[in-house]
Amino acid sequence: MSTALHTSALTSLPLLARGKVRDNYAVGDKRILMVASDRLSAFDVIMGEPIPGKGELLTQMALFWFDKLGHLCPNHLTGESPESVVNADEVPQVRGRSMLVKRLKPIPVEAVVRGYLAGSGWKEYQQSRSVCGVPLPEGLHNASRLPEPIYTPAAKAEVGEHDENITFERTVEMIGLDLATRIRDISIAIYKAAAEIALTKGMIIADTKFEFGLDTDGSLVLMDEVLTPDSSRYWPVEGYDAAFAAGENPPSYDKQFVRDWLEAVRINGAPWNKTAPAPRLPREVIDKTAAKYREALERLTAA
Repeated sequence: MSTALHTSALTSLPLLARGKVRDNYAVGDKRILMVASDRLSAFDVIMGEPIPGKGELLTQMALFWFDKLGHLCPNHLTGESPESVVNADEVPQVRGRSMLVKRLKPIPVEAVVRGYLAGSGWKEYQQSRSVCGVPLPEGLHNASRLPEPIYTPAAKAEVGEHDENITFERTVEMIGLDLATRIRDISIAIYKAAAEIALTKGMIIADTKFEFGLDTDGSLVLMDEVLTPDSSRYWPVEGYDAAFAAGENPPSYDKQFVRDWLEAVRINGAPWNKTAPAPRLPREVIDKTAAKYREALERLTAA
C-alpha cells in the first residue's frame, strides 16, 4: 500500500466536492474522477487520522462488487483509466484508489437494506418494534436475522450532519412513486445477491446502503461506492453465534470497531458528543481498523 492519503490535492482538474471519504474532480462535463482517500468517518464526523491503505481497499472492493452485480443494475464506471486524466506527478495520488465515472444526477436518498437488526435499527426496534416505519415481529434481539431483508431509506445529509432515517412513504414524496419503488426493489435484489456471495466466503452482510443517480436518458444507475466496509456492516460467520447468544455486537470487518471505541472513550470524564472535532484515534485503533479492512477484501476475493 502507498503512503496514507488523508486529503488529495490534484491541480490538473477542478475540485467538485470533498465528501466524508471521496474527493471528486470534474473531468469535462460528463465524467468525474472519484479519489477514495484514507479518511474515516464515524457518526458522520471525519476522523483526523487516516487509515493507511483504506482508500485502495475500498476501491478494490467496490470494483469487485460492481463486476459481480452488473446484471442487476447499470453502474457509473466508464471503464477508462483514472491515471489517464491527471498529470504524471499526480498519478501516485490516484493509482489504485480512484474510479473514473459517469457524471449523473444524484438521487438524495440513501437506499439502506437490512438483513439483520443492528446499529440504529436495533435502537429503533427497542422503542417501536419497527425500523423506519417497517413493522417487525416481537422477540428480536441485537444482531437477529430478519425474516426477510427490509428497505429502510435515509435522507442524505451535508458533510458533518447526520443522515436522517425516513420512511418509504417519505421517499415517495421526495422523488415520486415509480422511482422510489424501483430503487427499493433493485436495492433489495442487489443486497440478496451480494449476501449470498458473501456467505460463500464466510461473511455476513448485516446491512448496507446504496446510492443511485440518473443518467441523461433517465436510466437508474448504481453510483458512488457499493458494499464496502464503509457502507456495509460485515460480520465473519464464525463469530456470529457466540456474539448473538451473548447479546453483543458480532466481531466486525467494518468501522464498528472505531464506533465502539468512540462510544467508550471519555473526554474530561464525559462521553464524546459525536460532533467535530473527533477524539484522536490511538495507533492501536488505526492499525486494527486497517487490518480489518484488509482482511475483508482478502477474504472476499479469495478463490
